[in-house]
Amino acid sequence: MGRRPPRRRPRPGAHVTAEPREIPAGHRSGFACFVGRPNAGKSTLTNALVGSKVAIASAKPQTTRHAIRGIVNRPDAQLVLIDTPGLHRPRTLLGERLNDLVRGTWTEVDVVGVCLPADQRIGPGDTYLVGELAKLPRTPPLVAVATKSDLVGPTRMAEHLMAIQALEEKLGITWTDIVPVSSVTDDQLDVLAGTLVDRLPEGPPLYPEGVITDEPEETLVAELIRESVLEDVRDELPHSITVAVEEMGLREGRPEDRPLLDVFASLIVERDSQKGIIIGHRGERLRALGEKSRRQIEALLGTPVYLDLRVKVLKEWQRNPKHLNRLGF
Repeated sequence: MGRRPPRRRPRPGAHVTAEPREIPAGHRSGFACFVGRPNAGKSTLTNALVGSKVAIASAKPQTTRHAIRGIVNRPDAQLVLIDTPGLHRPRTLLGERLNDLVRGTWTEVDVVGVCLPADQRIGPGDTYLVGELAKLPRTPPLVAVATKSDLVGPTRMAEHLMAIQALEEKLGITWTDIVPVSSVTDDQLDVLAGTLVDRLPEGPPLYPEGVITDEPEETLVAELIRESVLEDVRDELPHSITVAVEEMGLREGRPEDRPLLDVFASLIVERDSQKGIIIGHRGERLRALGEKSRRQIEALLGTPVYLDLRVKVLKEWQRNPKHLNRLGF
């Protein structure tokens, strides 16, 4: 994982393409990633900067399971944001692989934004995370991002910024900048974007103008379904669920002005008892989850959708390397 992300066109499934445009002198392009403890606001921040939903944002920690790329297009720059899972103490093989993904991403980017939520004290998890960054053979420029600034007052924010500054001497690192932001109120998002762009090398865009993610549509659909489930099951099944899109495509024989996208997907859980929780009494919960997911998919893709949602049991899938490989982890 020691090489930079390739400067290439997006994979099939990216949303929008655009005609080539004239690139101004001094144009910058490159990669930044947001890191932080679980539930530090990384995904919400990524979505806010991109201006569209490309990553799951949930109140539940450890929601992100992929390195999601969101693309910020500006006249003077193209900033590719990589939203990574939260670094955590792994309890399963999946957890170990997600941590490896995070560390691998650190070595590939031009700048790292460390998300430190203002409504929480700097704790051992934050110290461990920044300490791990400091151990890298080549530490990229580090920008401290005080997320969730809308949740605290001026006095608490001042205390938080001083605690962030103190990490420099404690851990032997240097912040290039410390930026308080709120993804909810859009406070200082433009400042953060400009700060990250300033750390990118000069170069042409890496993706066509208008593209906001290089995630395949199947991946985005699976993540939307998983988000709907996570919001509904609350604390019953926090991390035992994943989603696999088995088949997806436009239904044949439909008029051009009345397309219908068929999506066949499976909700995968680890135990039979969890399957019962998802299905609910007489299938009511599963139907409600399917309806909610279908509306979100239609909003994302702008096409009417037929969603066939099933529930499958893969015993201990988070700990089984064969299952993880099949599911793309």
